[in-house]
Parts: sequence; structure tokens; C-alpha cells
Amino acid sequence: MSFREILPFLIPLAVAEFALLGYVLWHILTHTNYKRGNRTLWLIVVIVGMQFIGPVLYILAGKEDA
Repeated sequence: MSFREILPFLIPLAVAEFALLGYVLWHILTHTNYKRGNRTLWLIVVIVGMQFIGPVLYILAGKEDA
């Protein structure tokens, strides 16, 4: 399997990853209330765990429903 064969799968995955990262960073920076932790903690978690894990973890455990 060559890189050219998997490229059509990788491009939408990369776009989805960066869109999710952008949304989560925007949400963290514009809101002040979180279920757990604070703004600094969530920025570190999202940036270090950038490849879906950090943003998904924030949505599940940190984003306050409001």
C-alpha cells in the first residue's frame, strides 16, 4: 500500500482533526466555567493531546453544558 493510495483518507481526517482542535480551543478561550479543572489545564491537555484525544477528552470531561 503506497502513500498515494491512503492520501484520500488522510486529507479528510486531517481536516476534521484541525476543525475539532480549532473549535475546542475557541471554546476554552471564550468560556470561563468548566466541569473539571481550569482554563490552563485544559489548554495544556488539548494542545499536548492534539490528535483527537485532547479535544475529545475536553468535550467529554471539561466542557460545561450551558
